[in-house]
Amino acid sequence: MDLHPLATVRARSPRRTRRWAAGSTDRRVELLLGALAVATLAFIVVMIATVFIKAWPSFAHNGLAWFGSGGDPDTQLRAMQEDKALPGHSIYYFRSWPLIWGTIVTTVAAVLIALVASTLAAIFLTEFAPPALRRTLDPVIRLLAAVPSVIYGLIGILAVAPWVNENLLSNSRKASVEYVVQLNGSNLTTAVLILTIMILPIMVAISANAFAAVPASWREGSAALGVNRWRTIWRVSLRAARPAIAAATVLSTARALGEAVMLAMVSGGRGFAANPLDGITFFFEPVRPLAATIFQNSEGLTIPVLAHTIYAMAAVLLVSAAMLSLAGWASKQQLKRYGIRA
Repeated sequence: MDLHPLATVRARSPRRTRRWAAGSTDRRVELLLGALAVATLAFIVVMIATVFIKAWPSFAHNGLAWFGSGGDPDTQLRAMQEDKALPGHSIYYFRSWPLIWGTIVTTVAAVLIALVASTLAAIFLTEFAPPALRRTLDPVIRLLAAVPSVIYGLIGILAVAPWVNENLLSNSRKASVEYVVQLNGSNLTTAVLILTIMILPIMVAISANAFAAVPASWREGSAALGVNRWRTIWRVSLRAARPAIAAATVLSTARALGEAVMLAMVSGGRGFAANPLDGITFFFEPVRPLAATIFQNSEGLTIPVLAHTIYAMAAVLLVSAAMLSLAGWASKQQLKRYGIRA
């Protein structure tokens, strides 16, 4: 016998109630995630605004000369810390070029070396390495990418720097520049070497994934046309993976640009503009990038003038990182041409 329509409605109501409850839960989760996203965005905006507001007095007192050369930045920072203006200058006087130059030379050199090494390593992993070796190396590379930078710094200061000082630096080379700067194992070469080792796993991991994502039919088609293996790698695989390699380079550059602890330990710790005209000695001169300078002077944030200068350095790094992030995003978009995801 058929049920009354009202009974049918009542029989179905529990399922409708469950669907309504599920929809209500989804709505609450959606609102919560939206609120978290807005809060995160607001936090980032407040952070950036705070950095630039606090950095403005240093830029305002120095103008574009803030980015130029003129004196020892360590002496200028020490004068701010002691609240004693240098003769003929205001207490805000600061010239950051030696620090900017140290940032540029260490970052560019490390990234260029890592770019070549990571590309060759990625080609080996995807094209030549046996499957067993590939399965072994893949987690090792990812583990190395997650090693804290202070560990690399310890290796540099305890092992690499003493070796460089004993084997690559002669007494005559040290004496040739001792009236300007003291040479030891903590220098530009050590900083570039350790920084290269630090960013290399990131670049290898991203590049290898891009090579592995190249469709096998592309390589097979090239081989069917009689093209040898190396030319196929160069003309097909490498060209298809090029946007991912560019993205890996940009991301690694951003990490190298903001590295502080490790470079503070192994770069020499002095705001000195290493001079390429010094020849081979240039590679053994001390440097100190902006991020390492912020780290070493962080205790001075309670001193207003010094704090404004430190925030100005942070603002320069923020702008540089933002530009690199935009470059990385733009390079990743090129992958859509090849149907590859980075």
